[in-house]
Amino acid sequence: MEENSTTNFTTNDTLYGSLDWEELIKEQCSSIPYSLIAFAGVCLGISLCGLAGNGVVMWFLCFHTKQSPFTVYILNLAVADFSLLLLFLLLMLAFLTLVAFCTSLLPFIHHYQHLVFFTGFLCHLFDLSGLGLLAALSVERCVSVLCPIWYRCRRPRQLSGIVSAALWALAGLLVSSLYLTFTEDSETILESVVLPVISLILSFVMVVSSLFQFLKLRCGSRRRQPGKLFVAILLNVLLFFAFSIPFCVEVFLNLPYSGDLFPEDASLLLALLNCTLNPVVYVLVGSCRRRHLQRSVRVALRRVFEEKAGSEEGSHGPGDTVVEVTAL
Repeated sequence: MEENSTTNFTTNDTLYGSLDWEELIKEQCSSIPYSLIAFAGVCLGISLCGLAGNGVVMWFLCFHTKQSPFTVYILNLAVADFSLLLLFLLLMLAFLTLVAFCTSLLPFIHHYQHLVFFTGFLCHLFDLSGLGLLAALSVERCVSVLCPIWYRCRRPRQLSGIVSAALWALAGLLVSSLYLTFTEDSETILESVVLPVISLILSFVMVVSSLFQFLKLRCGSRRRQPGKLFVAILLNVLLFFAFSIPFCVEVFLNLPYSGDLFPEDASLLLALLNCTLNPVVYVLVGSCRRRHLQRSVRVALRRVFEEKAGSEEGSHGPGDTVVEVTAL
């Protein structure tokens, strides 16, 4: 993200010469723009709402419904969104505390810089894993619609759990390799080619699979009304392209580490909105019934996640309704 001289702390003595370190910190603390503080406050409020919403979804999927092949992906996606929101919540709290007590927290500035670095690492991890999980969810739903007989009879029961674990492991491996091989002098192939290409492929897979689903349901020989789960997944994909694509581009085309005190960027705000709106989508889609909104959140989530997909879209039979895996 772009460097801002008013929000960049450094300990390079050769750069500042004989300037007193404490006076330098005081000067930079006093020059932090109010717009940056306001931006952090807005992100803090959005993160709190998103944590509550994703927490409810995780609680419901873990304890109040049987897991299906689709809800395994949704649960892992909620874990990724929850983790990303929690990560930035901690960073924003640390930033606002540093602003409020800057001169009193001089010994902890180096620790804050380590937190920013660690935040960048986990941000790459959760963003890439969330992208992969959403792509896998779209593909699984597409296959259930295009090949219902094969999906009902031949699909491995543990496939969703295996794919989710593989996506988390792949994201961790790629991001760890990026940070271990990164140098400030030159870009690595992993940073400049591999990760952007993987992101583009996953995004393309989401678009194609969602389009095939829609065409099959609405334009096939047996025209059917899309189920609530399909609508929720489609809206999640649309929200991702509307809000998270700028953040993905910013994440994977930027340096792994920046000295910025806080990343003031519109793409970050949009990404937080995407993580926050996903649970809202589930509730709204499940609440819509005969043009009326139901009041119970649990009932709304049950209508989405316990949808009888086998009868509506031929997605899976009774034997596939339960998958004995949990979120990673």
